[in-house]
Amino acid sequence: MTFAPTPIPSRTQYVLEAIKHRILTGQLSPGQALVEADLAAQFGVSKTPVREALKTLAGTGLVVMSQYKGVTVRTVDADMAREVYDVRLLLEPEALRRTIARQASLAEAQEALERAARAEDRADRSLANRDFHRALYLPCGNPLLARMLDELRDQAALVSTVAWAADPSWEREASEHEEILRLALAGDADEATRLLHTHIAVFFRRAFPDDEEGV
Repeated sequence: MTFAPTPIPSRTQYVLEAIKHRILTGQLSPGQALVEADLAAQFGVSKTPVREALKTLAGTGLVVMSQYKGVTVRTVDADMAREVYDVRLLLEPEALRRTIARQASLAEAQEALERAARAEDRADRSLANRDFHRALYLPCGNPLLARMLDELRDQAALVSTVAWAADPSWEREASEHEEILRLALAGDADEATRLLHTHIAVFFRRAFPDDEEGV
C-alpha cells in the first residue's frame, strides 16, 4: 500500500491561518493595524504572502483594507453583528432541522463539546465552540446551505470574541450546547431548532444589550 505525502501548506496559507487564529482568539484586537512588514518579519516570510493573506481575510470580512488607514482588524459594532446573526438565525436552525431529519451522525458535535469542556484557555474553547456549531449544520445534506453558513463563521466568531471579552458567558453557553445536542440526538427537531434559535438570539442580546433593533 502506498501513501501520498502530506502536502506542505503554502506560505500564504500558513500566514492566513496564523493571522486568522490571532484575530479569532483575541490576540489581535478590533481596529488594530496589521502592517505587512511587521507581519512578514514575525512569520519569517516576504511581504507577498502576507499581502495575499490579508486580501483573503478582507474578503471574508475579518479585516478592512483602507487607502488611508491601511489594513486593520475589523471593528465589531451592533450593525455588523446584527447582520451576521440575522442570517445565522435564518439559516442555522433550518440546517440543523435537516441534519436531524437525515439522522446524520453528530459524533463530531459531541467531540467538539468534549474539547470545549477540556479547554484550558479562551482560544481553544472558542475554536471548539465554532466546531460544535459547524458539526450541527454541515451534515444537513445541502452543500450550498453549509457553504453559506461557513462563510459566516469567521465574522460570527469575531463577534463572539468581542462579546466574551466583555462577558465571559462560557458556562451558560456550554449548558445550552449540551441541551441542543441532547435534543438533536433524540430526534426532536422542533425543540432542538427552537433552542438553537434562542441560543443564537440571546447571545446577540447579551453582547449588545443596548441595541434597540435586535435580531
